[in-house]
Amino acid sequence: MEDAGLAGGPAYAEPMPPRFLQLADVAEILNISSAQAYALVRSGDLPAIKVGGRGQWRVESEQLEGYIQRMYAATREFVVAHPLGGGTGEDDDADEG
Repeated sequence: MEDAGLAGGPAYAEPMPPRFLQLADVAEILNISSAQAYALVRSGDLPAIKVGGRGQWRVESEQLEGYIQRMYAATREFVVAHPLGGGTGEDDDADEG
């Protein structure tokens, strides 16, 4: 007989994503350096908390998602204000091309 788990569901469950992320995790998710992640936190752009006796920084997953959404909105505003071919050079990205 198969183990149906709790409430008749499967015997396994998807692991819950962590509520808090280390700065190294934030850096990996955003594809930036740990120093850049630290700078985002210290500047207040990315809300975070310090926990433990050594004051380790932690970023709540929802705060990171909110930051990402704010950056998408800011990018949309920038694109509208600086259409391609505007000749300002500001939208040139060293990562591309």
